[in-house]
Amino acid sequence: MKRALLVIVLVLLTDQVLKVWVKTHFFLGEYIPMFGDNSSWAYLQFVENKGMAFGLEFGGEAGKLLLTLFRMVAVVAIGWVLRWMVREKQSGTRIISLALIFAGALGNIIDSAFYGLIFSASDPVTRNVAVIFPEGGGYAPFLHGAVVDMFYFPLWQGRFPDWMPVWGGEPFEFFRPVFNIADAAISVGVALMILFQRKDKPDQPEPLRDQPGTPAHPQEAQADPEHPNERTAAQRTST
Repeated sequence: MKRALLVIVLVLLTDQVLKVWVKTHFFLGEYIPMFGDNSSWAYLQFVENKGMAFGLEFGGEAGKLLLTLFRMVAVVAIGWVLRWMVREKQSGTRIISLALIFAGALGNIIDSAFYGLIFSASDPVTRNVAVIFPEGGGYAPFLHGAVVDMFYFPLWQGRFPDWMPVWGGEPFEFFRPVFNIADAAISVGVALMILFQRKDKPDQPEPLRDQPGTPAHPQEAQADPEHPNERTAAQRTST
């Protein structure tokens, strides 16, 4: 359980510290190259989303509320399963995998539940930076806050071939979604779950040989227990 708690604390701490730093130092949409001014494949960018991981959204404000409530129920269920796995002494890899998923989901729930209450809004037009605990209150009510994302890796850019249906000639980019540490923890946890889904099978003990009370030959087990010195008919025939 200590390893699982350590993973959860580390993920939550790094996730929240980075989110608060980005939110209070970047205006919405601002970005900087992560590896020098000439870098064009890795950026730290302040993005907010009201939906799922990697900036996916659905259902407007109602969808946002339902998603946050679903996350809360899912985190409680994952926490219960994690506790059961620790008690049952499941493999360490499975426990760590579920701990990563739990920490990632909880990290994004914190944004959704509380960031709207404790931060002011940030606007890319006025380029104002969000303030923590503003005098006039936050930018959204409880459970309606936006999740903070910041990692953007446009590793490959190009265009789809003209002959391709629907997307022919359209530009594409890999990897387009912007994500955070919580999203990454969930993805890594799920990947580990898939890779190590095979159940550990206990080693089968080797049959005892030449031990007192153990027959040296399978046919000896067929002898009549009431007449141990008499061989069976099958044994006499075989000789």
